[in-house]
This record gives sequence, C-alpha cells and structure tokens, in this order.
Amino acid sequence: MNQLDLAGRVAVITGGAQGIGFAIAQRLLRSGARVALWDINDAALNEARVVLATLGTVDTVVVELCDEAKVAAAAAQTVGTAGRIDILVNNAGITGGNAPTWELPPAVWRQVIEVNLVAPYLTCRAVVPQMIAQGYGRIVNIASVAGKEGNPNASHYSASKAGLIALTKSLAKELAQQGVLVNAVTPAAAKTPIFDSMTPEHIGYMLGKIPMGRFVNVDEIAALVGWLSSEDCSFSTGAVFDISGGRATY
Repeated sequence: MNQLDLAGRVAVITGGAQGIGFAIAQRLLRSGARVALWDINDAALNEARVVLATLGTVDTVVVELCDEAKVAAAAAQTVGTAGRIDILVNNAGITGGNAPTWELPPAVWRQVIEVNLVAPYLTCRAVVPQMIAQGYGRIVNIASVAGKEGNPNASHYSASKAGLIALTKSLAKELAQQGVLVNAVTPAAAKTPIFDSMTPEHIGYMLGKIPMGRFVNVDEIAALVGWLSSEDCSFSTGAVFDISGGRATY
C-alpha cells in the first residue's frame, strides 16, 4: 500500500460501517487520519469500531442522513469530539432494487433519491461552513458509472448518482477559492452487501459491461478516495474520477 500522509486530519465517512465505506475507513486510518463513521445501523457501527480501533482513533455516530436536524447534530458532535472535520466522504447509498421505470413504486424511487442525493446535500450543508472557516477541506462523493451511462432497470439509482455528479461540480465551483476541494468517483459495481438488493440478471448485466471482466475491489476504490482526501490532491476539483475497469472512457 502506498503511504499517504493524513496525520492530524479528521474524516467523516457516511455509511462507513460496511462495504466500500469500511474499506475507505481502513485506508484513511492507516494513513494517520482520525475517522468518524456516520451510519444508521447501530449494531454494524459497533462491530466496525471494534475492528477499526486497532488501526487508529474511531468515532461512531448513529444518524439518519436524510434528517436535516440529525445530520447537523452529528456534525456538531463530531466537531465537539474530534475538534474539526477535514474530510467528508459521502458514501452511504442504496439501490432500491431493479425494475423498469414504470414498474418502480414512487415511494421507492423517492427513497433512493433521498438517500443517494438529498443526504449528501445535507451532510455538505452541515460540514462545509466549518471547512470554509478553517480554510481547508476535502469532499469526496461516491457516485457510480450508472450516473454517467444510465443503467436499465435502475433509473432511480442512475438518476440519483447523476444528480450527485452535478452536485459535486456545482459545489466545487462555489468553493474553488476557499481551500475546499470537491470531487466524485464513479466506480463500477463492487461485491458488497448492496448486491443483496439486486437481481442476478442486473448483476450479470453490470459485469458484462466491464472490459476487465471483473468487479472493482473495495480496496481499489479506497485507494483513489485516499488520494482525493489528501493534500496531494491540490488542483483537482469538480472532477469525476473513473474507476470502472474501462467501462467508462469519459
């Protein structure tokens, strides 16, 4: 593993109790950061904290990311405990299952948009003012190649990730001279618990679109996020970093 220097930095990772978020937490801790995991699953947070505590300082906050007041309280709690927030990784997300657009229940469609797009807006809204005040910040949004291309039978997920890409670009332009950089990554599918909500046909479709012929490893995503979270990333903002095994070439 190439070493990054995140000593003294405090990172918030949403949905950090498992999957991609957990791998990102491992990477940032090994690079010297203090990590705060924000997740709705209390039991999973406790299990993650036990494992991750061997790598560094880990704080956990049980938070409903779609609730404005609770997100604001989580930000205040993290700043109160750790003193600051330097890095925000918006990783939490859901797929909402698979079906043709006209067969998706409106409640499911709205829930995916809320979790995958509104929640990152709320976390940015809560954290950005503190980053501006300290003159430094790194925000990394975990989008998806589906947000570039639009996956069939996943219009809600694809639309939410396309929106997250646009949010990244807009916020980055607003913060470009404030010392706060905002970027997105667009992974191909990784084998995580999120696969449990997908049909085998959809999983096969995604694999068939990847020229490398395999799914991305969560540690590969974590490595890219680690660099984007560091001071080494100093002149990239509003950018979308592909990690799709050759599926997306733009």
